[in-house]
Amino acid sequence: MEDNQRFNLIATAASGLEALTGKELRNLGIDCQVENGRARFQGTVKTIAETNLWLRTADRVKIVVGEFDAYTFDELFEKVKALPWEEYLPLDAAFPVAGKSIKSKLYSTPDCQAITKKAIVERMRTYYHRPQNVPLIETGALYSLEVILRKDHVMILLDTTGPSLFKRGYRLEKGGAPLKENMAAALVKLTNWYKDKPFVDPVCGSGTLCIEAALIGHQLAPGFNRDFACEKWEWVPDAIFEQVRNEAEQAADYDIELDITGFDINGEMIDIARANADELGLGDSITFKQQALKDFSTEKEGGVIVANPPYGERLGEEDSARKLYKEMGEVFKPLITWSKYILTSDLAFEDFYGQKATKKRKLYNGSLRTDLFQYWGQRK
Repeated sequence: MEDNQRFNLIATAASGLEALTGKELRNLGIDCQVENGRARFQGTVKTIAETNLWLRTADRVKIVVGEFDAYTFDELFEKVKALPWEEYLPLDAAFPVAGKSIKSKLYSTPDCQAITKKAIVERMRTYYHRPQNVPLIETGALYSLEVILRKDHVMILLDTTGPSLFKRGYRLEKGGAPLKENMAAALVKLTNWYKDKPFVDPVCGSGTLCIEAALIGHQLAPGFNRDFACEKWEWVPDAIFEQVRNEAEQAADYDIELDITGFDINGEMIDIARANADELGLGDSITFKQQALKDFSTEKEGGVIVANPPYGERLGEEDSARKLYKEMGEVFKPLITWSKYILTSDLAFEDFYGQKATKKRKLYNGSLRTDLFQYWGQRK
């Protein structure tokens, strides 16, 4: 595989975040097309390294090995077998095949997975001159594959990322029901916050929103603290990832002073938040303090509040969650120059907060439908 070979690529993203992922790609100088749950783009091995390192809102970066229509299992088998698997997979590659089938004639996902696997094995046996009755060893690096059928259109994908991009490598302890890091980054990006403004999370839990804001403020690559599956592939040179990490180090702005504060009523959560921030060396960039929401006040102006309060989804918790929404409305009311962004699955939020939102945006927090209630501050 040549270093300058171009690949068809996709960055997958949670429903509602695709446009943000597309914007991130364009900011990296990469043309893309945004589709449901993903953004498509093209690039080299270096592009794969850069997108894994820099995308804040995506889940994974995948290579589109092949794409075609298939209406019978024979057709699926032959078209998968025709792909140049030897360019991607060495003889000892471990290559599990995941799958899904949506509104397709070939509706049995396990069968589609098995046939895809069988077709690749056959191609590999022929190329590497392996006997029919001896299984491939699969003890080498991991090449996770996926066969996706949607309306009889097949995509065969190879995952370059490994564990999802939300696993940044800084979360030592989670605490309660944490917000995924890529969702937290998306929430920060959906606000009007800029690094010279105060940023407050009044119910910060393990600190994820504040930490993601600090990563953005310091221009730190979110994937800097972790490894990726494709780094173990023999056709991905170590030098490329080394170069991309060095470039990310050069891009970082450690000197900027940020005004980021996280409060939580639970002192243990504050300790966890501090430990998570320290893991990234961001302890001096974020102030974490034990404090109840009702005690929050500030003389500062033009700041941004971002909150992911408890939703009251569990039995018996709805009343306490709605009491908190009411407190938010009262505590935030005097802060007329501040913008507030609150994520919750409670569609009656505005009734308890006491004010209609300037704008609402539907987002999925995992499989849970939520709304980001936005209250824009008055300009000074």
